[in-house]
Amino acid sequence: MYRILTLNKISQKGLQNFPDGYVCSGEETAPDAVLVRSASMHDMELPESLKAIARAGAGVNNIPIDRCSENGIVVFNTPGANANAVKELVLCAMLLSSRKIPAAIDWVKTLKGTGAEMSKAVEKGKSAFAGPELKGKALGVVGLGAIGVLVANAAKALGMTVYGYDPFLSVDAAWALSRGVHHSATLDEIYANCDYITLHVPLTPDTKEMVNKDSIAAMKDNVRIMNFARGDLVNTADVVDALSSGKIAAYATDFGSEELLDVPGVLVLPHLGASTPESEENCAVMAVDEIRDFLENGNITHSVNLPDVNVPRTGRARITIIHKNVPNVISKITSTVAEENINIDNMVNKSRGEYAYTMLDTDADVSAEAIEAISAVEEIVRVRVI
Repeated sequence: MYRILTLNKISQKGLQNFPDGYVCSGEETAPDAVLVRSASMHDMELPESLKAIARAGAGVNNIPIDRCSENGIVVFNTPGANANAVKELVLCAMLLSSRKIPAAIDWVKTLKGTGAEMSKAVEKGKSAFAGPELKGKALGVVGLGAIGVLVANAAKALGMTVYGYDPFLSVDAAWALSRGVHHSATLDEIYANCDYITLHVPLTPDTKEMVNKDSIAAMKDNVRIMNFARGDLVNTADVVDALSSGKIAAYATDFGSEELLDVPGVLVLPHLGASTPESEENCAVMAVDEIRDFLENGNITHSVNLPDVNVPRTGRARITIIHKNVPNVISKITSTVAEENINIDNMVNKSRGEYAYTMLDTDADVSAEAIEAISAVEEIVRVRVI
């Protein structure tokens, strides 16, 4: 029996994918895995029973990744599951910021009680909310992952000229990207040519505050910037200054801060990117499938702290080993296995940063003494037999 702890409300469409033999609730004290959305786990004690955490979403800032790695806990996310929801919101923000639609709606409300004079007031005041069409304008998509590709393709279909920048473009993303998207070798090409810029990159030391006074200076006048990725990709003070000077025409974001409230030209949404029932269902289904495959087969897909390893089972038992990524560990493992008179039917090893993952399929059962012997190898973090 596997026990699953839920730290947030998780879509039933995902939870129903757990078969008999799984117990899933928000009260488990010795869980094998955790399903989480936005709840912070940084102050949470990680029980010894915990083997995996699945974030029903893309961002994992609420999970103590380093501590999980040290304890041999695999952390999963669900990239692409909410991509369409975010894509639609980005397109919505582009339209809202172009036509000053939120301000126009607020202004119309002030006409309540004007009676027959309302139509005259509308004709006189509507010019204050005019703005450009998207068709024929240039959009720069910074980051061509699951969301960025969808935004780029949709903008192309709307008649925009699209520039895409991603030095780490994956093969799958390249196949999915419209042939009509211009490949930009540098961000400067995006800044110099694009009327709209949308950010779809992770927050790293290299990307933190990538939109700042220097990069803004390199952009076209009256540029409109969309940030539905991470709030700290943007230097808020520099954006507010650029809005005040007219360099930036509009800034739309899903990550609010007090400094942005009531600033002309700013559209702040309350983190609605993945807030659709379809997105929540997709994320839950993917997260549950990831946990099941790991607990039942040892396979890892979409982990943020360990390598992806997915191999069909070939033996009677499977030994999974999380260990430090240092020289001679594999030879120590195989030597120990041989000393325990275990024959290896199939073996795979992959690494990611400081940690590696090894799976051994054997043609016989594995004794508790053998597990203890493998666990005793100095660099081993966690051993499990399935």
